[in-house]
Amino acid sequence: MGQVAFGGNGRTEGRRLHRPRARRSRRVQAAAVRKGWLEDMLIARQQSILDLAKQVGRVTVEDLAARFVVTPQTIRKDLNELCDRRLLARVHGGAVLASSTENVGYDARRQIASSEKMQIGQAAANLVPNDSSLFINIGTTTEAVAQALLQHTGLMVITNNINVANVMRAYPQIEVVIAGGVVRRSDGGIVGEAAVDFIRQFKVDFAIVGTSAIDEDGSLLDYDYREVKVAQAIIANARRVILVADQTKFDRTAPVRIGSVAQVDVFVTDRCPSEGVRGLCRAEGVELIEAAPDWGEPDTGKPAEAE
Repeated sequence: MGQVAFGGNGRTEGRRLHRPRARRSRRVQAAAVRKGWLEDMLIARQQSILDLAKQVGRVTVEDLAARFVVTPQTIRKDLNELCDRRLLARVHGGAVLASSTENVGYDARRQIASSEKMQIGQAAANLVPNDSSLFINIGTTTEAVAQALLQHTGLMVITNNINVANVMRAYPQIEVVIAGGVVRRSDGGIVGEAAVDFIRQFKVDFAIVGTSAIDEDGSLLDYDYREVKVAQAIIANARRVILVADQTKFDRTAPVRIGSVAQVDVFVTDRCPSEGVRGLCRAEGVELIEAAPDWGEPDTGKPAEAE
């Protein structure tokens, strides 16, 4: 009977006995492949988010959810993981590129909080009367102030910002004086000792200054020590200093110290989320102007109670 069992029918039965085991093995392998593929897709999506942040500076939960056709909760989880790895930093509604040694590209910075910068620019421009002299330093927020000043008359503007010079040069009611020195390719800023010496020749009514980051203790920070030297000269040679910075600057850090919020006369922002900086402004007599104080609470990445 053993020979019959392993005869013609036996081979068929043998195949039947082994087929379910082979099918189970293939299912396990397929599941493993699918799992690995999904893991790779998750990594790929996060890498794409990071690449996009490098290109545009800021990414939002809403835009990313639409781009990758996933839920906002999934994007928040991705952003939280990227922030936990210190690749991004959370801001209201999304995240920005996190780096303590390198700034985001200039064109990308223009897109970060662009509407808020317009509000800040207009609020700062309202503080500058016609027939004034002023410094405007490097930055996309200071550039927004320059745009808002275009209807002023009798201005003399000294700048180390080629972009500001280009914005204002076509307006005959504004005299534009540009500093000499090394032109920084990344953003058109003019830096170096020649620029510092040039700035020291003037004593102006106002200085419009920006900053790359604001620390909780009120320190104003930047990435390039050469630009910091110019910014310090600008602050020292103006009768009234107006700091302009949107609230995303509170989420960032940079290695070189320009000075402190305490050294300025007016701080114009869209919204000041730091109680420490608020207290410093009160203690030092710095006027704090919030151009959009009711903009909303920062997005923490956690779903709302209703969700």
